[in-house]
Amino acid sequence: MSNTEAPFRAPKMTRGSCLCGAVNWEFRGEILDATICNCSACRRYGVLWAYDYDGHGISVDDPQGNLVSYQRGSKVLSFNFCAVCGNLVSWRAAEAGKDGRVRIAVNLRLAEPSDVADIPVLRFDGLHSFEDLAMDGRTVGDIWF
Repeated sequence: MSNTEAPFRAPKMTRGSCLCGAVNWEFRGEILDATICNCSACRRYGVLWAYDYDGHGISVDDPQGNLVSYQRGSKVLSFNFCAVCGNLVSWRAAEAGKDGRVRIAVNLRLAEPSDVADIPVLRFDGLHSFEDLAMDGRTVGDIWF
């Protein structure tokens, strides 16, 4: 390797698993923020979401076919649960976007706390304005622990 070449670095990988271990997810790359939402579903589920695209930045591994989905209202997305232990693993858009990719978010509460503690929290008002709220400096660790 010459002095001008940078050493290869594998992209950061964050992993999560439901309580029973039947369903796992991987997030490849840096997680820029964790979204906490106050909509009627997310506040009940108590989730912290990390977003990307199915098969791109995020992969969900369900080798035994244990994920079950729930669609509500407008059916634009599904909430996906492990049928064995009941953990909410992800939400997934019902249709691909114009670019052909499918938006997905994974539940960061299924990751190891130390792996996600320093991720900044983005508050999203899904109940009233459907807009991001100002960041207040909190991280996942501030909310979680």
